[in-house]
Amino acid sequence: MKTLFSLLLLCLVGATAPALAKTPGEVEVGGTLREATMQGLSGPSRKLSEFRGKPLVINVWASWCGPCRAEMGSLERLARRGGKKFAVIGISTDDYPEAARAFLHQYRTSFSHFIDSRLFLENMLGADRLPLTLLIDAQGRVLGKYYGAKDWDSPEALEVIGKNFRIKL
Repeated sequence: MKTLFSLLLLCLVGATAPALAKTPGEVEVGGTLREATMQGLSGPSRKLSEFRGKPLVINVWASWCGPCRAEMGSLERLARRGGKKFAVIGISTDDYPEAARAFLHQYRTSFSHFIDSRLFLENMLGADRLPLTLLIDAQGRVLGKYYGAKDWDSPEALEVIGKNFRIKL
């Protein structure tokens, strides 16, 4: 019986290893983001590479996340302030697009949002807790990762963003 259990366990581990191997690893600060197609929530689906050419702020959120709600207004103000200097996008980790769209309707953000129901981006970005905001340079390199709600249009945050993106805000 013990041998049978061991054999079954070995088969289970062997069967799941290929699936686990396909799970993308987290891109650390200093690394370059891999290509990904993002399913649109507030517009069309887009490739991550379409945002290359200027700096990018990526915010990873969920509709059930209280701190995500708390910072969404400051992200909207940051997006407006960034104008043509940098882009801001949001990525929802919600399982259901309807919940994410209801959240967006409530907060009326003008920047593009996408949903990551397959967890590819969540894994690649390292979103093991929310919210997560990343600063990405024009070539797709991760400059910084910030966990937890922040006031993204505060003087302190604008200074961090300006230094990372080498722009004046």
